[in-house]
Amino acid sequence: MRLALIADIHGNLPALDAVLAEIDREGVDRLVCLGDISVGPQPVETLERVRSLGCPVILGNWDAWFVEGAPHLNGKLASVLLELHAWSAGQFSREQREYLGGFEPLLEVPLTAGESLLAFHGSPQSYEDMILATTPDQELERMFAGRSALVLAGGHTHFQLCRRFGESLLVNPGSVGLPFRRRREGVMGIAPWAEYGLVDHDGGRLSVDLRRTTFDVEGFLETMRSTGMPHADWWASLWTEEHAAL
Repeated sequence: MRLALIADIHGNLPALDAVLAEIDREGVDRLVCLGDISVGPQPVETLERVRSLGCPVILGNWDAWFVEGAPHLNGKLASVLLELHAWSAGQFSREQREYLGGFEPLLEVPLTAGESLLAFHGSPQSYEDMILATTPDQELERMFAGRSALVLAGGHTHFQLCRRFGESLLVNPGSVGLPFRRRREGVMGIAPWAEYGLVDHDGGRLSVDLRRTTFDVEGFLETMRSTGMPHADWWASLWTEEHAAL
């Protein structure tokens, strides 16, 4: 079984197309999307591109908020994120919202030899849980609450990850459209690449390949500024060395 994992596309169609082009060349048996498709510059375009793939999609926090309504957010970026939510949500048809509402919070994917991969967004307990390299095992035990699989695969953090948890391999393929990186003084920026993962299991051998690939970032930022998306200049600045002020 050769499985491709994508997550956190966030309305970035060129990044998604670049990743899918590489996956097409890999001869994978199955593709799974770990959620958060559409908040961003091209919400409808990315949603329809993913839907055309016919792959299972896990319910991410933004996917749920488009169906359930705007979340309660705090902090400096709360008003910005709520405006982005409203702008993106306003572009979906009723039928597209129904598609979003059909995403599952958990999915067990058979591998081989009786083994499986458990797919989720944040954790099996909540699409808002954050699993990082530094998350203590005791906290992971709460999040997984006895659930186990050969591979545990989630997204949400926008950081690629591969670590052991008990007898399982815990994997995050990173973000297709909004991969985080830290800048000076701890300020978060966006990396100029797209991320995804490949999982291979042949019964006796397991391998995980975390990948990055290039796409036309400048062209994407130009498209972003032309969409009418609120705070487009600020969003675009996250890809550059200097952040625009809010």
